[in-house]
Amino acid sequence: MDTDAESPRGRHLTPPVPGEVEVPEWPSRWIGWIIFAGVMMIVLGMFHAFQGFIALFDDDYYLVTPRGLTIHLDYAGWGWIHLGLGVLVVAAGIALLNGRLWGRIVGVVLSVLSLLVNVAFLAAFPIWSTIMMAVDILVIWSLTVHGQEMHTMLNRTPPTT
Repeated sequence: MDTDAESPRGRHLTPPVPGEVEVPEWPSRWIGWIIFAGVMMIVLGMFHAFQGFIALFDDDYYLVTPRGLTIHLDYAGWGWIHLGLGVLVVAAGIALLNGRLWGRIVGVVLSVLSLLVNVAFLAAFPIWSTIMMAVDILVIWSLTVHGQEMHTMLNRTPPTT
């Protein structure tokens, strides 16, 4: 009799004990950082989209005029930059949660780009930009240090008996 139960994704799980939940065997506890990075990228993408809509529809909301920003661009231009970046960051976050290598690579690149955009937008929205920069740094750290573990977990082969 086979002692391993097969999950719906084709990976083997330990046999269930009555009253307990089946839990897959993880290659590392660090996988949580990758899940954190993916979820935070989706959240950051939505935050960028919110900033973009605010810049497009209510440019009086910000603390300074466009001339007070690091890069002198009107708020409509900044709005489109934030919206575009937001969509790309959400897509990369979803790909990252699916274990795609390109999601990890693009995630690092977009997090660096998000960090730079937030530095340039710091005068207009200082507290919010600082928070987003801190999250960008955490995402970059988790993707560069622990990114391979998500790919390993999703692509490992079931044990042979």
